[in-house]
Amino acid sequence: MSFSVLDTIALLCFLVSWVGYTRFAKMKAKNTNCIARCLHQHRIHWMYELMTRSVRVGDAALLANLERNIAFFASTTLIVLAGVLTLFSQAEKLEAVIATIPYAAEPIHDLIQLKLALLAGIFVLAFFQFTWSMRQYGFLNVMIGAAPVDESGENETMLDYAKQMAVVQDQAAHAYNYGLRSYYFSMAALCWFFHPLLLVAASIFVVYTLYAREFKSKAVMAITQGMQLLQSKDKGQEQ
Repeated sequence: MSFSVLDTIALLCFLVSWVGYTRFAKMKAKNTNCIARCLHQHRIHWMYELMTRSVRVGDAALLANLERNIAFFASTTLIVLAGVLTLFSQAEKLEAVIATIPYAAEPIHDLIQLKLALLAGIFVLAFFQFTWSMRQYGFLNVMIGAAPVDESGENETMLDYAKQMAVVQDQAAHAYNYGLRSYYFSMAALCWFFHPLLLVAASIFVVYTLYAREFKSKAVMAITQGMQLLQSKDKGQEQ
């Protein structure tokens, strides 16, 4: 296989960007307001409130809506994966198309196969994440169905149970987020078909986009402010 130094550097940059950002986001979320951290607090509050309600039709509808979104991505991923696998038998036509694009790197058959394998691997990973997220939402539904009603909202055992439900929901949301992140990086991987330098630039751009949306977006500020308002309301009721 003709695998140039530039291709090696580009692939390493892609992998380091993906794995590095995932670890960075996980560590930073422990002490910095971001979508993951703030929504976790909202989920805990949601489960606390759910325990005090005897009628939970609204909660079931909200969870069903979340599961429906994940199911859409899971089924779409299978369709995309089927398309990528089909391209393995059409590699020569793909090479001919790439060869007509100005400034594109010269297509090499074995390298094209490797790039397709990378894309296929990304979507397989995304499918695993989405289906795991769906299963965990199913576990959460069982826990909600088993949850007794605590109208006072002061029973310590029930509060601990509500927190564990929030943990399951949080893990399901993380799996969904990882699946979406796979889609983001698949866009960067597509750029490798044209030029390895474009893969490097796209990987950096994806990391910047994810960071801006998860840590610096207006949605993060609104979610954070909303959590602070809920906490101040709870403190006022305690007083």
